[in-house]
Amino acid sequence: MTIRPELTEKLRARRAALRQGPSEEKLAALHAKGLLSARERLATLFVEGSFQEFGLHAAHQATHFGMSGRALPADGVIAGTGYAGDVQVAAFSQDFSVVAGTLGKMHANKITRLMHHALRIGVPVVAFKDSGGARIQEGVDALSGYGEVFYANVLLSGVVPQIAVICGPCAGGAAYSPALMDFVIMTRHHAHMFLTGPEVIKAVTGRATTMAEVGSAEMHATVSGNAHFIAEDDRHAISLVRQLLSYLPPNNTEDPPHRLDQAIEQSADTEIDACIPDSPSEPLDMQAVIRRLVDGGDLLEVHAGFARNVIVGFARIGGVVVGLVANQPMVLAGALDLDAADKVARFVRTCNTFNVPLVTLVDVPGFLPGVEQERGGIIRHGAKMLSAYGSCTVPKITVILRKAYGGSYLAMCSQELGADMVFAWPTAEIAVMGAEAAVRILYRKEIAQADDGPEKAAELAQQYRDEFASPYVSAASFYITDVIEPRDTRWMLALALRKTLDKRELRPAKKHGNIPL
Repeated sequence: MTIRPELTEKLRARRAALRQGPSEEKLAALHAKGLLSARERLATLFVEGSFQEFGLHAAHQATHFGMSGRALPADGVIAGTGYAGDVQVAAFSQDFSVVAGTLGKMHANKITRLMHHALRIGVPVVAFKDSGGARIQEGVDALSGYGEVFYANVLLSGVVPQIAVICGPCAGGAAYSPALMDFVIMTRHHAHMFLTGPEVIKAVTGRATTMAEVGSAEMHATVSGNAHFIAEDDRHAISLVRQLLSYLPPNNTEDPPHRLDQAIEQSADTEIDACIPDSPSEPLDMQAVIRRLVDGGDLLEVHAGFARNVIVGFARIGGVVVGLVANQPMVLAGALDLDAADKVARFVRTCNTFNVPLVTLVDVPGFLPGVEQERGGIIRHGAKMLSAYGSCTVPKITVILRKAYGGSYLAMCSQELGADMVFAWPTAEIAVMGAEAAVRILYRKEIAQADDGPEKAAELAQQYRDEFASPYVSAASFYITDVIEPRDTRWMLALALRKTLDKRELRPAKKHGNIPL
């Protein structure tokens, strides 16, 4: 049977009309701002020729208020699957050029149908968010659509990676979808995410504010913690998506893309010694240490601008994909506060979900003291770290570089929290508290009565370090696996990771633990 030419022409014309994007003038204006059209975002993400669209012909209900007779190409969202490098991905891209990318019932159906498809075949979801919010003309149908999207986000959570790229506005209830996903990338100059914008805030509270204060990428990446990455433009955002996918498995039943054909070279790295300050009172720059430990010095830092007293991110050590958690003594002396605890707990749970081994680098003086910290719930927030590490079943390797005091020693994945191996440098101090503080409590009278009080305090502090806080004391009690030279850390981590990759750990049967949210 031969298809009549007029049918073929009609099909091609219809497809062309539905795929129609912005005019050349509007497209040029977008490009000048570092923006791409909705279809260009998908084309940039996917290998050419690999995209298959879902629901090109799906259309909104013409009976909705004020919508009769309106043609909405692809109903304002392009959805489908393709290959980002070697990885199959399900992605959708909201089209701001079609009724401001607003979400209606069919718009939501296209998104959720794609998400359920991703769940069935076990592939990551990438969402390009560029929407004015709910489609008012569709009333409660639009709200129902949002509910279905949120439910799908929760259903996919912990099964396949979900990455949100905020390229434009993401307002009102729409902001909850990226918040339910694993990673949020916002473009610096054009992305905005908020529940209530400046005008509503002023109308309700009387307080004048700006979009920069309540919805900008900078604010969410440094203050609220809602954004994991800031991209300079759309292409940079897509590059970040590809980098994330290079460290993650397609789903929770598979391993990350390790490079196990890489040989482990048991050679000493003498240059790492230069990273260690001469005085224990001087802060160590953990970024410099990390660069010596990871393959090629490459760390994809997550939440880089938020809670900078801790560092989290993805890297490889000896070819093994790892999630790195580290204190940063250059900020707040590396102490753990409310935001740092949240940042670490969330990252640890993400790694555990996707079978990514954890390496924890410790140089922590304790939880940050203060009235604001206590009133803000530091007990609850710190307990999130304990819960996250304690419930984590992937390989966990810990290295104690210098300080590890009190509850923060436990919170940074000690042996008692399930670390498979714990190494310590000779510079490590492991104790209930720092030597100076301990001496002030234990030997207050002796110091006060001594003619040379400060000198006596210093002498007692050193004695305390040697007798109680030395890593050899902990090693003698088998709280740590071994005391190692800093120059051997990289290859010993690589070897430990290879040996623990096949780790299997059974836990009591339960729906899930009750993390202290």
